Amino acid sequence: MASREQRGSVRTAVVWDTLEAALADGPRDVVDLGGGTGGFAVRLAESGHRVRVVDPSPDALAALARRAQEAALDVTGLQGDVTDLVEVVGAGTADVVLCHGVLEVVDPAQALARIGEVLRPGGLLSLVVGQRHAAVLARAMAGHFQQARGLLDGQEPLDPRTGRRFTAGELASLLTAAGFESTTVHGVRVFTDLVPAALVDLEPGAAAALVELERAVAGRAEYLPLATQVHVLATRA
Repeated sequence: MASREQRGSVRTAVVWDTLEAALADGPRDVVDLGGGTGGFAVRLAESGHRVRVVDPSPDALAALARRAQEAALDVTGLQGDVTDLVEVVGAGTADVVLCHGVLEVVDPAQALARIGEVLRPGGLLSLVVGQRHAAVLARAMAGHFQQARGLLDGQEPLDPRTGRRFTAGELASLLTAAGFESTTVHGVRVFTDLVPAALVDLEPGAAAALVELERAVAGRAEYLPLATQVHVLATRA
C-alpha cells in the first residue's frame, strides 16, 4: 500500500503544485469531471473547496462516498458524463473544472464546450491529457514499432482503453476554439514512467528526489515532449 501511494504521489506532485497555487486565494465551487473515487476531490474538500464529482460509474461514486464519509468530508457524487454535464451540475455553477484523463476518451471539442458552459466567466479549467510524443517513445521502446509509427502522425486508431494522445500545440488550438485562454503549461511525469518502480519503492529517498527532479523540469519547454502527460490551466473568456 505504501509503495502504491508513494508512486501515486510522485506521478501527481507537479499537478498538485500548480493546482493548489491557483486555488490558494479561497474556497471555490469545483466540478471534477470523471473524478472517479475522489483522488483529487477529497484532498480539495480537505482544503475547504466545495466539490462535486461527475462520473458515469456508480461503483466509483459509491467508493467516493465511502472515502468522503471516512474523512468526514462533504463531497457530492453525481452520475453523468460529458454529454449531460450541463444538466447534471447546471450552467454557470462552477469556478473550477478538473478534467484529468478524460479528454482522451471523449469528443474533445464537445467536452470543452460543455465545460465552458458550466464554468462561470473567468472560471478555471485544469486539464491533464496524455501526450503523443511520449506515447510514441514508449511504444518504440517496448518494441511496438508499427504502433509507434501510426501514433507518430496521429493516425493510430483510438484505443478504447488508453484513448487519444495530444500534442501541446493541438491542445492550444482546441482550447482557443472553445473560448479558453491557456495560462500555464507543465510537463507531468517526464522521468517517472522511465524509472524502475523498484528503485522508487525501495531506495531510501528516491521518491522525494524524483519528485524534486520532476518539479525542476516541469516548466522547461525542452523537456515537455518527454512528458507522459501535459497539464494545462486555462481560463474561460
